[in-house]
Amino acid sequence: MEDNYANEKINALANLLVNDYCKKRAIDEVPIEHIDRSIIIEIVKKIKMVIYPGYYEKNGDDQMYNTINNVAILLRDIFYNLNEQVSIALNFCKDNIKFDRKRNVKSEQIVIDFLNKIPKIRKYLDTDIDAIFNNDPAAYSKSEIIYAYPGLFAISVYRVAHELYLLNVPLIPRIMTEYAHNMTGIDIHPGVTIGEYFCIDHGTGIVIGETSVIGNNVKIYQNVTIGALSTKGGQKLQGIKRHPTICDNVTIYSGASILGGKTIVGKNSTIGGNVFVTSSVPPNSKLSFKNRELKYNFNNSNKKH
Repeated sequence: MEDNYANEKINALANLLVNDYCKKRAIDEVPIEHIDRSIIIEIVKKIKMVIYPGYYEKNGDDQMYNTINNVAILLRDIFYNLNEQVSIALNFCKDNIKFDRKRNVKSEQIVIDFLNKIPKIRKYLDTDIDAIFNNDPAAYSKSEIIYAYPGLFAISVYRVAHELYLLNVPLIPRIMTEYAHNMTGIDIHPGVTIGEYFCIDHGTGIVIGETSVIGNNVKIYQNVTIGALSTKGGQKLQGIKRHPTICDNVTIYSGASILGGKTIVGKNSTIGGNVFVTSSVPPNSKLSFKNRELKYNFNNSNKKH
């Protein structure tokens, strides 16, 4: 009796949902092809194996990618899987609802162009590792940074995603950086432009918006926001610079917020903790809150009467 009752209720709900799916909203689309997030995450992991040879192989595979042949095998694996996902992404219409059934022949060339950017990515990441090591006395080796530091993890994934973003690949770069966001708490949009020797210290809670521009030798601590003043314009703001420019040799301490597309932080400046910046800062500036007086009011319960 109870099983029959439950089955009737479930069947009724299923009919209700199927009818609801017919309303042709974005949430109702059931595409024949779809982006596979798990494959994209595996692609990121394999790209990191190419970028950091010897660090991310499985146990017993330490020498696996130390020969040209084996590197080529890994690159072919990345090419095959990434080409499939890029092809699907390129066929994905701008409204994110429908698919063009024709395969986009550009996908192979895009993936080849991307793979040719790996030496450039490695060059930038080498400077990032140097910056983190030189700025953090708690780092005892560069290997420790590669293995364990969430800041470098987020920067590594960003630099990979950014090159795909520059090649106008939809959706996939954002999936990559959101994977890093989920793993580290560091949210860097793949559209951000970041120079060499980029250092993230601790990192949790950092948000860097799409149109931000960050120069060389910039250091950022946890809970920093480099964001937009307002997003009330919604989709009308696409393509407009909404986020700040941070010039070379700037340090931004924890909790600071720097907002607005017209905001420029001049080179060699220091932004103190919890400072809120919405207008440009001249070069060689130091912004901080004036020390506030802290009062203690103790209840002396031991006082004799």
